[in-house]
Amino acid sequence: MRLSPWPSNMLARYQAKTFALRILAFAFVLIGLLQVLDLLTESEVILAAPGNGNAALLHYVKLRLPQLADTFLPFAVLLGALLTWSSFSQSSEIVIMKGAGMSPHAIMAPMMLTALLVGGLHFAFAQTILPRTNAELDAWQKADYGAYDPEMPDDRSDRWQAGDSDIVHAERVSGTGAGMVLTDVRVFRRDDNRLVSDIRGTRATYAGDEGWRLEGVRRFDVETGEEVRSSPLMVGRGIDPDVYTVRSPDPDEVNSMELSAAIDRMEATGASTAALRTTWHQKIVKPLSAVLMPLLGAVAGFGLARSGQMFIRSVVGLGLGFAYFVADNAMLAMGQFGAAPPLLAAWGPFLLFLIVGEALIFRTEE
Repeated sequence: MRLSPWPSNMLARYQAKTFALRILAFAFVLIGLLQVLDLLTESEVILAAPGNGNAALLHYVKLRLPQLADTFLPFAVLLGALLTWSSFSQSSEIVIMKGAGMSPHAIMAPMMLTALLVGGLHFAFAQTILPRTNAELDAWQKADYGAYDPEMPDDRSDRWQAGDSDIVHAERVSGTGAGMVLTDVRVFRRDDNRLVSDIRGTRATYAGDEGWRLEGVRRFDVETGEEVRSSPLMVGRGIDPDVYTVRSPDPDEVNSMELSAAIDRMEATGASTAALRTTWHQKIVKPLSAVLMPLLGAVAGFGLARSGQMFIRSVVGLGLGFAYFVADNAMLAMGQFGAAPPLLAAWGPFLLFLIVGEALIFRTEE
């Protein structure tokens, strides 16, 4: 009994090989071109740092190239899928496969598995190499491309926290527990999700259940439009000092396991983790999006080549692919700002376009 989703292993290898070679070709051209353009933009700044020369430019390429590959590999899969489907349709290979009794999903199966393999390699790359190069490039850029220590931890001094009615931002945090001091503080006070006042202060000390005692207060009233100085003010009720002791990691500089552990530590202190959870899900969805590309691009292959609509179908497939990337980035931003639940923000566009791709296949067959 044959359990393979395709009737011919030779045909499956042919489809997979054709698709894989075109992905590699598009990835090489697209990522290489973008790297050249990016290097032309940054080369003047890099060479302006004392002691930098051609070696520094090569070092920049080594650190920047993984970022470009992570961002644009799904685009290369989309373009490779469109070209493969178009060529199969133009040479009537899809018609032959259908005539042999293959269903659309059986025809797509080798390309979907190839895309899944690409997504798996992308995921492994994003979990191992990418966080290290992101952290090193960030440290080098903060040093203006001069001497830097790639192992130096990033000590973030600014903190945002949300209390019962206040959103508090502190430029610097010192001390621990009840002795903690916030310096250069800004408070956005809300009433029923409406901004009431913008409060600034020089320092704030913890005052227990009452919140934080803010000194050097300047208060701007949104309704009257007036700014006045006032006596020390209690702000940030509901914000515990422990939330400032847990460092929020840069999600681009850690892998999924490290990010998950950081989220658990922050949730234990009551800190908001919606943005980090959205990014954690996105670390899975982004490589997996490669699987969508053959499905969205299939509209270019299924249909009669002699109908004269090959170009239109290719444009539709390209448009669907780019629409997915736009929707994915928009929902990601909404999830990071708390406007959408993390699970919906990360997985919503993927599931939506999966349904759209399947619907187009069934529509084309009818």
